[in-house]
Amino acid sequence: MRAVTFQAPGQVRVEEKPDPEVSAADQAVVQVEASGICGSDLHIFHGRVPVEPGFTIGHEFVGTVLAAGPDVERVAVGDRVLGCFHTACATCVPCLRGDYHRCDNGQTFGHGAHLGDLQGAQAEQLLVPRANLTLRRVPDGMSDEVALFAGDVMGTGYHAVAHAGMRSGDTVAVLGLGPVGLCAVQAALAGGATEVFAIDSVTQRLAMAGEFGATPIHLTEEEPKRVVRAATEKRGVDVVVDAVGDPGPLAMAVSLARDAGTVSGIGAYAGKGEVPLGLAWLKGLTLRLGLANVIAHVDRVLALIEAGKLDPSPLVTHHMKLDEAAEAYELYDQREALKIVLTP
Repeated sequence: MRAVTFQAPGQVRVEEKPDPEVSAADQAVVQVEASGICGSDLHIFHGRVPVEPGFTIGHEFVGTVLAAGPDVERVAVGDRVLGCFHTACATCVPCLRGDYHRCDNGQTFGHGAHLGDLQGAQAEQLLVPRANLTLRRVPDGMSDEVALFAGDVMGTGYHAVAHAGMRSGDTVAVLGLGPVGLCAVQAALAGGATEVFAIDSVTQRLAMAGEFGATPIHLTEEEPKRVVRAATEKRGVDVVVDAVGDPGPLAMAVSLARDAGTVSGIGAYAGKGEVPLGLAWLKGLTLRLGLANVIAHVDRVLALIEAGKLDPSPLVTHHMKLDEAAEAYELYDQREALKIVLTP
């Protein structure tokens, strides 16, 4: 089979690899019909996440089950399925609490030995462990590119809002309008937010957020704090989602939140940075951070997509072939694409 492999920072290559085979009772093999390039993949592409040369990358996928072990009961050979970006065992203490994203035995597709040594989804076929929990049937009539979002990006945007405890009637600000931020905008509106302020510096992304029903605010041409405070009787918003993953925006998030509000940091933070903890303390803020618990949310997200409450299709800007992966990564790295879907 063909697979997209990491070679060195800034370099990926399509290589031939052996077809995967079921070797455990809970495994399945999926014929991949669509995979996505995600912001997390750029961390690998840039060398910030250590992955061994020759490792297959990618963690978003939709396809058809080719083979399944005897313990796989929730999907069957021939089923059209989507996958969550990580696996979980369902039996460890975190899993029994419902914290599947903190599973003691969890693995993340396409992220190398440091995150479970599980080969990635940007390939013609994929071995899926713990298939009962990792895979879901795709609802009839749902396109591959839409279903692709449920197992990662839309699930992450939904988690950012749910993890913050947002309630119907709340006001929300979303910092960073990449795919996750735009999905968080949709999730907040679907959850009953009365107003969602969408903040970025890219005009096209601001326009898209506006089409979803948000109030767009240009990061540099306007003053986000002034605009938000003017619209909320100087209080600030109930929930701020930081979908950037940088100490700078996190500091802005603290400034935008109302007293006793919540900041939900869903961006992938790395290294050290300065955060105004004194202001956060004075305001009595709740700070929620971490990887998205996509497995816990995937069924709700699928239901909301099927009902038309969430629609990620406008986020897909490019369709490219698996063999064009090197070009696709360059486009994505240069921010010339919002979401790229790869097909065999």
